Amino acid sequence: MNLNHLYYFRTLAKEEHYTKTAEQLSITQPSLSHAISCLEKELGVKLFEKQGRNAKLTKYGALFLRYVEQSLEMLDEGKRILMEASGTKGGFIDIGYIYTLGSHFIPEIMNQYMKEKGKNNIHFSFGQGTTKQVITELKEGKYDFIFSSYIKGEEELEFYPVIEEELVLITPKNHILSNCDSIDLSKTTEYDYIAYSKNSGLRTVIDQLFVKIKNHPKIAYEGEEDSSVAGLVAAGFGIAIVPKIPLLETMDVCVIPISAPEIKRYIYLVTKKNKYLAPVVKDFIDFVKKNHAIA
Repeated sequence: MNLNHLYYFRTLAKEEHYTKTAEQLSITQPSLSHAISCLEKELGVKLFEKQGRNAKLTKYGALFLRYVEQSLEMLDEGKRILMEASGTKGGFIDIGYIYTLGSHFIPEIMNQYMKEKGKNNIHFSFGQGTTKQVITELKEGKYDFIFSSYIKGEEELEFYPVIEEELVLITPKNHILSNCDSIDLSKTTEYDYIAYSKNSGLRTVIDQLFVKIKNHPKIAYEGEEDSSVAGLVAAGFGIAIVPKIPLLETMDVCVIPISAPEIKRYIYLVTKKNKYLAPVVKDFIDFVKKNHAIA
């Protein structure tokens, strides 16, 4: 069984689209189709079925995917362990994080770590997305650890709080609330809101604020990450609750502290239980916990 074909199969199962998968893998679509056909012929079952332009897993494909993911994750870990043991490569750290952290926290923590430890042939790779995306990719083995919101029910993951983020209300410059020194959210529900999509861990936190005041605003539009939400606000489509991040200083919005209800918003360092972590990864995690512990 061709190992590359298994990687292609896993990616297609995630993307559910031949063209997008081929582009992501940097191969031609005929090559991808041939690889999947070879797998299906070898296994004697149909792995995908077409639904319009999409490729959906059959029940046999879904069953096979469970074992392919486990096998590839073990192979990737074995490859990394071998390279470290042989000394043929330096240390590698693969980090995922939510969009909020890209402009300040990630660069800052890397700078602090490198100043204390030196470069020491350490190589970083990064990926970002919504909480749902980076947690899924952590479980798939793409990252050593991630920074994200907390998600209930993820028993195979460990969440360690490392950042407390301030949430603020932002409005267009000419909005009736724009001159407020601070704001009680109960005074804002009559206005259109720009909300984060339900893939964002922040959406749950913000929804709980409105549960506290027993009132919910009208959601006029949704955005997946901070710049899109703030951009819609700046364009006058509504108001929004967002983390207080440096990006806001460059946007045409007014930033207003929230006086009520009380808000506790944490970002967590998330690892997968019982997953092998290289010494350099463990060292970086220990550094983050030591310097960003929340009492």
